[in-house]
Amino acid sequence: MSLLEITLRSLAALAAVLVLPLVAGQTEHKVMAHMQGRLGPMYAGGFHGWAQLLADGVKFVQKEDITPAAADQRIFRLAPAIALVPYVVAMALLPIHPGVAAAEVPASLLLVLAVIGVGVLGALVAGWASANKYALIGGMRAAAQLLAYELPLVLSVASIAMAAGTLSLAGVIAAWSPWWLLWQLPGAVVFLVAATAELQRPPFDAPIADSEVVMGPLTEYTGLRFAFFMLAEYAGMVVMGLLFGILWLGGWQGPLAEQLGWLWTLAKGSLVVLLIIWMRVSWPRLREDQLQRLAWTVLVPLALAQLALTAVGVVIVG
Repeated sequence: MSLLEITLRSLAALAAVLVLPLVAGQTEHKVMAHMQGRLGPMYAGGFHGWAQLLADGVKFVQKEDITPAAADQRIFRLAPAIALVPYVVAMALLPIHPGVAAAEVPASLLLVLAVIGVGVLGALVAGWASANKYALIGGMRAAAQLLAYELPLVLSVASIAMAAGTLSLAGVIAAWSPWWLLWQLPGAVVFLVAATAELQRPPFDAPIADSEVVMGPLTEYTGLRFAFFMLAEYAGMVVMGLLFGILWLGGWQGPLAEQLGWLWTLAKGSLVVLLIIWMRVSWPRLREDQLQRLAWTVLVPLALAQLALTAVGVVIVG
């Protein structure tokens, strides 16, 4: 692979992370508004406020960038990158179209899970480095949530890898068949719930509960650094949505896949993103004890049962 091709692929992944999360954010503004009987953004850019997130970005750039005097300044400034960059890497690894991915590597599924886990650590690092008790409590909540929900998420994905007989995302799509929608349904539910919790999205937003701990790990962040955390959240939504679409919905598989595969992948990922937005609107925030109980007493046993079911199915079919 030439240096030019590497550069173009890297720029494509970066562009996807900069564009798709903005689309997801604008969609959230409008979908939430209509589900709650409101209009949502209507003025910025003219047509239905399409430029609202761009206007918010300009606002963040103009705000003062403050670093608390008592903070661990190097770590404090590094935390937004820890939250955002892993999702850029994950986006580069996702196959969007037959034979098309910004970075084609063996065991891409394993690598995606690894970098997503690093991204979640951004909130923990931010809370610890802020020298703020509310931020520290939020960071501790984020750490507890990461430990609780990483296990069911990985177990649900392991079931898919076992069914497909490969750790390659492209290989999973090639092995996928429609009856997986039934066979792997419990794992799909576990992954969706665990992914929402990993992203600290409502109803699993205890680490950043503004009514309890101000903004949790993000309390001391202002300006562009705060915007990077918001961008990381929406980028995480996009990555998780696309990953769900690839693993459980067949990725680019559909009519005219050779021509419209990329459109099928984006459409399936978009449906999952809409579902995550719907969960935010429809469910109240879980208490910390409820959040932990759901992970350890419901999701982990369900993921293990799905893994055992998949093992039996693989043995029988094999």
